[in-house]
Amino acid sequence: MDSSTVPLLRVRDLAVSFRTSGGDVDAVRGVSFNIPQGETLAIVGESGSGKSTTAMAIIGLLPANGRITGGSIEFNGRELVGLPESEMRGIRGASIGLVPQDPMSNLNPVSRIGTQVAETLLAHGKATRKNVTEKVVEALSAAGLPNAAERARQYPHEFSGGMRQRALIAIALACSPKLLIADEPTSALDVTVQRTILDQIDRMTAELHSGVLLITHDLGLAAERASRLVVMHRGLVVETGPAAALLRAPQHDYTKALVNAAPSVAAIRAGSVAARPVIRLADRPDGAQPAAVPVDNIVEVRGLTKHYPVRGQKSPFVAVDDVSFDIPRGQTVAIVGESGSGKTTTARMLLRVFDPTSGSINFNGRDVAKLDKKQLRDFRERVQPIFQDPYSSLNPSFTIGRIIEEPLVAYKRGSQTERRTRVRSLLDQVALPTTMLRRYPSELSGGQRQRVAIARALALNPDLIICDEPVSALDVLVQAQILDLLTELQDRLGLSYLFISHDLAVVRLISDRVCVMQNGAIVESAPSEQLFSNPEHPYTRQLLASIPGNELQIA
Repeated sequence: MDSSTVPLLRVRDLAVSFRTSGGDVDAVRGVSFNIPQGETLAIVGESGSGKSTTAMAIIGLLPANGRITGGSIEFNGRELVGLPESEMRGIRGASIGLVPQDPMSNLNPVSRIGTQVAETLLAHGKATRKNVTEKVVEALSAAGLPNAAERARQYPHEFSGGMRQRALIAIALACSPKLLIADEPTSALDVTVQRTILDQIDRMTAELHSGVLLITHDLGLAAERASRLVVMHRGLVVETGPAAALLRAPQHDYTKALVNAAPSVAAIRAGSVAARPVIRLADRPDGAQPAAVPVDNIVEVRGLTKHYPVRGQKSPFVAVDDVSFDIPRGQTVAIVGESGSGKTTTARMLLRVFDPTSGSINFNGRDVAKLDKKQLRDFRERVQPIFQDPYSSLNPSFTIGRIIEEPLVAYKRGSQTERRTRVRSLLDQVALPTTMLRRYPSELSGGQRQRVAIARALALNPDLIICDEPVSALDVLVQAQILDLLTELQDRLGLSYLFISHDLAVVRLISDRVCVMQNGAIVESAPSEQLFSNPEHPYTRQLLASIPGNELQIA
């Protein structure tokens, strides 16, 4: 066979299992695909589908209880299954690079960035002690880090999320590997930073003519960046094909569900799929109608400003700068922007976690800053938060029943029997079985935990719920379920939402009005469809242009 026709990576009938206390669990079953040199293949699927396990099997980094039980992995014509670890170490890093998902936990917090890049270069003989400093600067510069010589002397905590991910890219590509495995490399990053990082990976791998295996649950991102897609579900490959064709006409039911759930503005604009229908009670067979609510503002924010003193500087840091907006009763107002834009600080001032430097927040016609202790307690009964991480926001030592009951106990609502009845009713409202009551957060999936957080927020019958990145940590299918649930509850209960997000595609699906924040200020505010169809501010246009799949041609 002509060597030019041999794929760079050839996976055939790969099977991986994990030993558990309950017996062996088959995580990957009969997976097959090829990656030609210089091409990008993406594996998509929800958490638990086996995509990351497949990647770790290729690079020989399965956990101690995992093992390859069948199949073949050929890299550059060489069989990797059964290869001794001593030989695998020579391939890992030098010939196969890895960009892992979490840029903080995958960098040594007590080691300088330059030292960590140098370790890779020296281990694989790509630098000597004499020229390693020069090579480190070259690698960091190639990964798009400005002032690379200075950055090399810094520690991971001194880097932003995007800068840490660039450092991992530098480490992964420092030895010019033939194959790069990128495992959810941008899932924790803002959309504009995400595009910058992916563009950098594309440029560097194109220069090296490397093959790329991209692992993601974002179908729009995968279709934009890869020539071919592999869709995995429960350890199996359920569909594979050219990216644009698969997005335009998915064949398998699971792929169709992924496409329909993907909050991709690009896919909707391109006409590949209709906008995902949001479930509303008025559309249900029982004919139930949304609760009628008066059209007025539940929240009015005027001139809101927050300054923080900076040690050694006379001028304070302006986190929020003269922000004004309204939240109409029964509607959803979204605040979008990159990390550091001031959106979460604004939300925390509305919750009265932070006090504003100046400006006013009126809730139901009353100035929140002037509430006394009793009034503030009443205010917090009417305004409830849902946070980004559905695990850290739940007490891991409490049962689900106790977590949901906690606000009822704190506000002395009802007898113990009445509270238990209320908790069961709340579980039903968020579509969770009562069998969850005695379980703990660690025993639930991410989507189930977020449903528990929503149930807890509903316990006191609030008027306003502040959702701070409530779906950014969730897979696209679970994300769609939570968005549908929030919309259904709004229709039924007349809730108002302040929805904080950096994901404009998600925001389009749920919001009535969008406020775009940059550097602490609102630079544009408009009804949702108007903002997405006709953005006026250059920063808004930049955000929209950065949405994954925005440049994808599938017609």
